[in-house]
Amino acid sequence: MNSHPLPPLKFSTLHQTLIRAFKLVWGMAPGWTGINLVLVVVLGILPIAALYLTKLIVDTVTVGLTVPEPESVLPQVIIYIIVAAVIALSITIARSLSELTSEAQSTIVTDGVSDILHAQSIAVDLEYYEDTSYYDTLHRAQQEAPYRPTRIVNSLVQMGQNVISLLGVAVLILSFSWVIGFVLFAAAIPAAMVRYYFARARYRFEQDHTENERQAWYYHWVLTDSSHAKEVRLFNLGTIFRDRFRDLRDDLRKGRLNLARYRTLSDSISQVIVVIALFSTFALIAYSTLKGEITVGDLVMYFLAFQLGIGFIQAILSSLAGLYEDNLFLTNFYQFLDLRPQIRSPDNPVPVPDPIHKKIEFREIWFSYKGGVKDVLAGVNLTLNPGEVIALVGENGSGKTTLIKLLCRLYDPNAGSITVNGIDLRSFDPVAWRKEISVVFQDYVHYHLSAGENIWVGDVEQAPEPSRIIAAAHRSGADPIINRLPEGYQTNLGHWFAGGQELSEGEWQKIALARAFFRNSSIIVLDEPTSSLDPLAEAELFRNFRNLLEGRSAVLISHRFSTVQMADRIYVIDGGRMIEQGSHQELLRLNGKYARLFRTQAEHYQRNQ
Repeated sequence: MNSHPLPPLKFSTLHQTLIRAFKLVWGMAPGWTGINLVLVVVLGILPIAALYLTKLIVDTVTVGLTVPEPESVLPQVIIYIIVAAVIALSITIARSLSELTSEAQSTIVTDGVSDILHAQSIAVDLEYYEDTSYYDTLHRAQQEAPYRPTRIVNSLVQMGQNVISLLGVAVLILSFSWVIGFVLFAAAIPAAMVRYYFARARYRFEQDHTENERQAWYYHWVLTDSSHAKEVRLFNLGTIFRDRFRDLRDDLRKGRLNLARYRTLSDSISQVIVVIALFSTFALIAYSTLKGEITVGDLVMYFLAFQLGIGFIQAILSSLAGLYEDNLFLTNFYQFLDLRPQIRSPDNPVPVPDPIHKKIEFREIWFSYKGGVKDVLAGVNLTLNPGEVIALVGENGSGKTTLIKLLCRLYDPNAGSITVNGIDLRSFDPVAWRKEISVVFQDYVHYHLSAGENIWVGDVEQAPEPSRIIAAAHRSGADPIINRLPEGYQTNLGHWFAGGQELSEGEWQKIALARAFFRNSSIIVLDEPTSSLDPLAEAELFRNFRNLLEGRSAVLISHRFSTVQMADRIYVIDGGRMIEQGSHQELLRLNGKYARLFRTQAEHYQRNQ
């Protein structure tokens, strides 16, 4: 597996990412972030004040032990202790408030980032969903983005708190010996370098194993999702997919544990250096105390200061390494956000023509999918006149559904043009154009919503008026099915939620057809619209199909010639090329590809009579 190159540690890049992350968090939770910044200052100053009070208490008690009346210093000691108690209580309260603000901030940002991910997922072109590298980018963004921005801000907040505290401690340490201050700082560097090295190692590991992670998730989905349950049991696939999931997770776990083991060993070695430096300085201040150069209170204060100081230095350097790690992983999020759709509205979109008078023409259309080795469409010409019903016929993979994707402007052709009343489709706002088309794809979606909402999602810009929803269901033949459900149009469909009712594929298809009829569009596209319907339901649908269209244009894609016969014109596609066109009778007289396909299907029915 190829290793991804690691970005170098550059202050400019790190600075830009930190600023971007801070703006993201501040924009989503300004109040909580502001409170957190105030608490940083408080928690940075109070520990230094507590440290100095400890020195005063120890020195005062020591003095009391040397005077004839030790009780005389008790009032002063009590005052110091009361102040120390107030400071300790303030620290406790501030820490509790900090935990509250951090949790609130984290929850808001996590939900906000998820919303950004959803918005970007909607905005990117359909072709991204057919590119494996897109799924790697999306997977990494989904894994890291919800918590990384908050962690960056919290790291900055914590680092700021440590810097404030370190400045106070540094005054104490340097007043004793600048050499010791330098030694303590140097002792903290190895631990930071360990963090930096393993941040890069973990980032490389996660980048290189993203596809394995997605494969494991895929097997988990197959084993747990209802859409695969029948075949998993029928073909006894459960054990195979369980084993594959387990093997992938074992490899991922072993790799992460190996990194963790090496990191633990390196951390332990770096901590040995810290401990040696800390207790060497303790020996020095103990020696100075015995020589009478400093007081016992100074001994306690300096030792605690050295201990805190090296802890603050470690924390700051560790935060810097952690920020580098977060910066590495957050690049995944920004890589995803930086994807730009190619299918977008022009600066000055042309209004979509009047729905009743749309003439659509495909002119010399060439198209191939990204990474494809051949043209899916090669010089296709096609016309759909206002109020006309056309049918697309051809073997699987001939390019029929691709034509519909181009019509909906989910893709743009590589060459040629699609025009509406002579205006190029790219001149319209794609969102406005798609409102004019109702499509039932062959792989239509089963929405786990109520029956009424399943129809209403066909045009969510319209109010979900029950009368219009019922009218659409009548036209598709779904109304009797829905009325038999326990709560009628309010019944949840599918088994994901409480009270849900599952439908047969034919019943789901009628729901999908109702969705198309509910949409206030001028063109209806039906891709294998009756593949799951029984012959009687199919006959009923197409007996009144012209009336159902109410003057709208329609495009039918079907392998059933009983469906396409009623079209005004039939286009025959073979290998991405338009080879025949005409009415059903005209194509039979032509005695070409269409006639052969029709007779083959007719003979099949005759043999089975």
